[in-house]
Amino acid sequence: MCGIVGYIGNKEAFFVIIKGLKLLEYRGYDSAGVALQNGTLEVYKKKGKVAELEAFVMEQKHDGAIGIGHTRWATHGEPNDMNAHPHTSMHGLFTIVHNGIIENYAKLKTDLTEQGYVFSSQTDTEVLANLIEFIYRQDEAINAEMAVQLALSKVVGAYGIAVLCSAENDKMIVARKGSPLVVGLGNGEYFVASDASPIIEFTNQVVYLNDEDIAVIKRDSFTLKNVRNTPVSLKISHLNLEIGELEKGGFEHFMLKEIHEQPRTIEETFRGRLRSDESEIVLGGLINIFPKIVKAERIIIIGCGTSWHAALIGEYLLEEYAQIPVEVEYASEFRYRKPVIRPTDVVILISQSGETADTLAALHLAKEKGATVLGICNVVGSTLARETDAGVFTHAGVEIGVASTKAFTAQVTVLTMFALKLARERKTISAEDYSLLVRELSQIPEKGRLILQSNDKIKAIAEKYKDAVNALYLGRGYLFPVALEGALKLKEISYIHAEGYAAGEMKHGPIALVDDNLPVIVVAPQDDYYEKIVSNIQEVKARRGNVIAIVTEGDKVLKEMVTDFIEIPASHPAVAPLLTVIPLQLLAYHIALMKGCNVDQPRNLAKSVTVE
Repeated sequence: MCGIVGYIGNKEAFFVIIKGLKLLEYRGYDSAGVALQNGTLEVYKKKGKVAELEAFVMEQKHDGAIGIGHTRWATHGEPNDMNAHPHTSMHGLFTIVHNGIIENYAKLKTDLTEQGYVFSSQTDTEVLANLIEFIYRQDEAINAEMAVQLALSKVVGAYGIAVLCSAENDKMIVARKGSPLVVGLGNGEYFVASDASPIIEFTNQVVYLNDEDIAVIKRDSFTLKNVRNTPVSLKISHLNLEIGELEKGGFEHFMLKEIHEQPRTIEETFRGRLRSDESEIVLGGLINIFPKIVKAERIIIIGCGTSWHAALIGEYLLEEYAQIPVEVEYASEFRYRKPVIRPTDVVILISQSGETADTLAALHLAKEKGATVLGICNVVGSTLARETDAGVFTHAGVEIGVASTKAFTAQVTVLTMFALKLARERKTISAEDYSLLVRELSQIPEKGRLILQSNDKIKAIAEKYKDAVNALYLGRGYLFPVALEGALKLKEISYIHAEGYAAGEMKHGPIALVDDNLPVIVVAPQDDYYEKIVSNIQEVKARRGNVIAIVTEGDKVLKEMVTDFIEIPASHPAVAPLLTVIPLQLLAYHIALMKGCNVDQPRNLAKSVTVE
């Protein structure tokens, strides 16, 4: 959550920072602010979008070659000008931007209040700013860097921070624990950000901070140590990111662009890994550890939100083809109960960003228990990628729309390849079925492109149901998780209450909701469940429900039965989730757009959930 940008060099810091904040706005967009240092320290903050901050600051003094900025997703304190970052300490010595949560802020605030400190905001971040200042003022021998170190040693929680000191105005101090920060290395200049997107225009050389790292940055130097004052060696990484990935590319919204990118991103995810002509799957990131995976007694897959839905599809695939017990867990639940994890278990963690707080906590728990820990992630250099034993990158590219689309299909693609590879190694799938499924998976991108040609028809269907108050999504087998994902997309961006159900469970409660005002979206291609789901649709129609069905091209039975239908090319049931989800994404997109919602930045949501 939240986005941080910092700059120190020879450029005008404001223009670097404001451009970076726009690129990070998907991480939080309820308020924004900048602090600019040039002899004096100027702080400007505004409730609302980054564009509102930009317009305000352009009318103020905004020169200076050192600065920090922030775009906020509120945790402590409602969105307003006062609670926006940056926050300045009471005596004006320290200004700070912060991602994360200081869990013991209430106790620290009480202690500081007893020392005479007065607070002007409701945030935990202002507490940290004042704590740093309080320590700094206790002893002339304590410099800004030491004050930050000592303050962080008293903090419980997660943080990614950038700090300026008005008494030492030639430097910036940054630190992280549980909330990502990356430093870009330029020529006589340095860039700081929550992720690499604001940096790539200026440099492709970066250093990813690890937990408890502290960096002191000047125009001509960059030193790295940890909170215990131990030097840390620099590991410089090369960014493989194109600036064009951060632009809309002619589409009205990032979400629409990312929906349309899915045929290509699925191809990128299996490029070099899926050899359909040789009926072979190669997962290079798992080669050294695969013998251990083959012998695993159980697989646990952990994720949040959309990643959890992908995990459910992975469970179905692994149990059917690899014949291995699989459990799927919400990371937020897994980390707080006392799960039974054995050294013979393989734990797979799925995260688009690789920085999801609950997922990383689950990772640490699994490692403590001695399990083999794998990651499925979209971001090279992320914490998940660095801390797992092995893993597979999805290669979906930057996903800026808050509601995940291409990340989901890339995750499902990886899980499909993993399940088939494991089944082959465990000899639980025939050579014929293996070859068939490899070939079917290789055909998904072209079939996806055909589905995207139905955009206008889906838009027309959306017009009919845009005023719905509730919606019900139904699916069976591999397509039950797709129903869950379709409902989540509608909730996220249109604010229509929607629920996904296994279609066979409809008569156990949800059927009570059915009337002539309720759209029921049924994922119903021709598969082993087809006759069953036809019966479910008949039950809905008998109660005057409106059924929108995702059907196999050429299906004549359901076309006559349902209110509206969207056709998709025929495919094997095991790969059908990759196709059936696309029309559901487009339906949610068009409904949200017709309702006047911000599809790229839905209310109350942010892209990367780095706090609990």
